Amino acid sequence: MEILIIIVAAVVGLALGFAIAKMLEKKQASNTITSAKKEANSIIKEAKAEGESIKKDKILQAKEKFIELKSEHEKVILSRDKKIGDAEKRIKDKESHVSNELNKNKKLNKDLEARLADYNHRVDYLDKRQEEIDRLHNSKVQQLEVISGLSAEDAKAQLIESLKDTAKADAMSLIQDTVEEAKLTAQQEAKKIIINTIQRIGTEEAIENCVSVFNLESDDVKGRIIGREGRNIRALEAATGVEIIVDDTPEAIILSCFDSVRREVARLSLHKLVTDGRIHPARIEEVVKKTRKQIEEEIIDIGKRTVIDLGIHGLQPELIKMVGRMKYRSSYGQNLLQHSREVAKLCGVMASELGLNPKLAKRAGLLHDIGKVPETETEVPHAILGMQWAEKHGEKPEVCNAIGAHHDEIEMNSLLSPIVQVCDAISGARPGARRQVLDSYIQRLKDLEEIAFGFGGVKKAYAIQAGRELRVIVESEKVSDDKAANLSFEISQKIQTDMTYPGQVKITVIRETRAVNVAK
Repeated sequence: MEILIIIVAAVVGLALGFAIAKMLEKKQASNTITSAKKEANSIIKEAKAEGESIKKDKILQAKEKFIELKSEHEKVILSRDKKIGDAEKRIKDKESHVSNELNKNKKLNKDLEARLADYNHRVDYLDKRQEEIDRLHNSKVQQLEVISGLSAEDAKAQLIESLKDTAKADAMSLIQDTVEEAKLTAQQEAKKIIINTIQRIGTEEAIENCVSVFNLESDDVKGRIIGREGRNIRALEAATGVEIIVDDTPEAIILSCFDSVRREVARLSLHKLVTDGRIHPARIEEVVKKTRKQIEEEIIDIGKRTVIDLGIHGLQPELIKMVGRMKYRSSYGQNLLQHSREVAKLCGVMASELGLNPKLAKRAGLLHDIGKVPETETEVPHAILGMQWAEKHGEKPEVCNAIGAHHDEIEMNSLLSPIVQVCDAISGARPGARRQVLDSYIQRLKDLEEIAFGFGGVKKAYAIQAGRELRVIVESEKVSDDKAANLSFEISQKIQTDMTYPGQVKITVIRETRAVNVAK
C-alpha cells in the first residue's frame, strides 16, 4: 500500500507539475505576443511617420522639378517666340522689298511700252521716208539714162574698170608699206611683251642645297640622339638614308643628303623624337615610318594649294600629287615647283598680252616639267613622258602639245607651245636661277645608288659622305655573311667600271638578322 500511495503521489505530482508548467508556458507566450504586438505597432507607427516624411519630400522634389521644367519650357517658348518674331519681321521686310521691286518693274514696263510705241512710230515714219527716197532715186536714174544714152549697169561697169587699175596700185603700195612697218615693229613689240611679263613676275634665286640644320634647345640632347655606343644615330641613318653630323657646332645637328625628301623625313623624325623624349632604335623606326606617311599627305596638300593659288581648276588627283612632289625635286639646283609656278605665271601674263586663254597657258606652264617627277629612271625624255601623263589624265590637246614640245621633241601645233617654251627659257636662263654643278653632283649620287640596286638581295642603298661612301642594306634571308663580302667587292668593281668620280668610294654592306614574334 505504501508503494501504491507513493506511485499515486508521484503521478499526481507529475500531473500537477505538468499543468503548472503548461500554465507558466502559456503565460509567457501571452506576454511575448503582447510585447510583439506593441513592438509591431511601434514599428508600424514609425514606418507611417517615415513614409509621410518621404512622401512630403518627394512631393516637394516633384514640385521643384515641375517648376524647373516649367521655367525651361517657358524659356524655350520665349526663344521660339523671338525666333518666330524675327522670322516674321524678315518676311515682312522681304514682302516690302518685293513690293517695291514690283512697283519699280511696273514703272519700267510702262516706260518700255511707251518707248516701244515711240520706236514703232519712228520706224513707220522712216519706212515711209525710205519709200519716198527710193522713188526719187529711180526717177533721177531714169533721167540720167535718157541724157547719157547708157543704162545704169553699163555706167557702173565702166566706172569699175576705170577704178580697178588705180585700186590695184594703191593696194600693192599699202600692202608693201604695211609689211615693212610690221617687220620693223614686230620684234620691238615681242621684246616689249617679254620684258613687261618678266617685270610683273617676282623671281627668286636658287637656294637649293644638300644640308639641313636641326636646332637643339641644349647640347645635352646630342648624347641621347647618339645613344649608347652610337646605336641611335646608326638606326636613324639606316632608316632615313641621311648622314647625321654631330660636331662641335653648339645646339645644332647637321643633316646631309642630296635627296630633299629624305632630309625632310629625317628632320621631322628628329623633331618628334626630341619632343617626345623616347629615343631608341625601335621608336626611331616607328617614327620614321609615320613621318614618311605624313610627307606623302603633305605632298598632296602642297599640290592642292599650288593649283588653288594659280587659279587652276579640274586637275586630276594624280596630277595634283605630281605637282606636290615637285617641291622635293630640283633641276640644275633650281627648285622644280618654284620653277613651274614661275613658268605658269609668265605663261598667264604673256597669253593675256597676246589675247589667248591665260588659264590654259597657266595649266600648261605648271605641268610642263611633270616628267621630271618620277623616282625611277627612264630613257623617255621628260617632255614626252609628261605629255603622255597629261594625255592619260584627260588634259586638253593644246596643253599636252605644249608639254611635249617645250624642248622640241615634237612639232608645235598650238600657240601655247611656243609660249611655254619661251617662258621655260626665261625662268631657267635668268642670272642665279640654276646651278648646273649641283645637278651633276646629285645625278652622280643617284647613279651610285642605282648601281647598288642592280644587284640581287639589296633592300636599301644610300649614297652618303658627299658620294665618298655607299651604304647598302641587304635582306638577311637572301644574302649570307660570305655573300655580303662578295657583294661589296662586286659593287666596287661595277662602280670602277661604269662611273667617273673624284677620290675613292667606300662600299659598306649591312646585313641584319631579326627574329620577331608576337605574344597574344
